[in-house]
Amino acid sequence: MNTNNSFEEEIKERIAAGNRAFHVHKKLFTSKLISRNIKLQLHNMLIRTTVTYASETWLLKENMINKLMIFERKVMRKISGTTRSEDGYWRIKTNQEISDILRGQNIIGFMKK
Repeated sequence: MNTNNSFEEEIKERIAAGNRAFHVHKKLFTSKLISRNIKLQLHNMLIRTTVTYASETWLLKENMINKLMIFERKVMRKISGTTRSEDGYWRIKTNQEISDILRGQNIIGFMKK
């Protein structure tokens, strides 16, 4: 919390720490030899816990919720890779596909739980 009673700086620092945690383990997360379920479990253990450390004290505003959701979707897109569409082109996964991979258990739901 800063002098304006805002948690924005703390949340930005936690997102940066989560980004560092992802890049430390990037080879592991982008490996084709590891299944998606194992990668999802690693994401929950390594990245999500880093970002949400001490989150029970945060007062989340809509813009901070959006930043956390954007961060999680960005990481999940990198973990899950690309998809081949019907016309033969490769594309990134949509937000709905990312939500399906997470099975509705996004970072905000995790923090509220």
